[in-house]
Amino acid sequence: MKRVLRYAAQAILYAAFVGVIGYFSNQPAYEHLPASDALLKVSLSHAGARKEACHERSAEELAKLAPNMRAQTVCPRERVPVVVDVELDGARLFHVVAPPSGLARDGASTIYRRLPIVAGEHRITARLSDTPDGTFHYTHDATLNLPPGRVVVVDFDPTQGGFVIRS
Repeated sequence: MKRVLRYAAQAILYAAFVGVIGYFSNQPAYEHLPASDALLKVSLSHAGARKEACHERSAEELAKLAPNMRAQTVCPRERVPVVVDVELDGARLFHVVAPPSGLARDGASTIYRRLPIVAGEHRITARLSDTPDGTFHYTHDATLNLPPGRVVVVDFDPTQGGFVIRS
């Protein structure tokens, strides 16, 4: 008798579990993006300039060091944070100061933002600063005509002259 009750209870629990999984496989309905919107993604990884310039050691400094540590040129590893500004139709969408990665703060700064925007024609301006003085050496202006559901990716590639916009 106990075995029959145990199997019945197990069947009821399995049926409840299957019912819950079945319900949540369809509900609530997931909407990736509202029907009238487009999506702007800013995704970049870029290493800023070194925080301090390399310098040459003097003869006195070299004499104080162990023979295996006598490198003539010393380059500090730490890099400056990368600053990115993005404007849409003259209004600032975001201003990000991304610190360099790594324990010694010598790696690339990484930025990822995902912003739904109203579909239509927009003017986008992106600026990037990667130097200690904080000036924006990379600027890109573009006019985009975005239909609903379109995804636009703003990337950065210094070998291609700066910002790259793909849609």
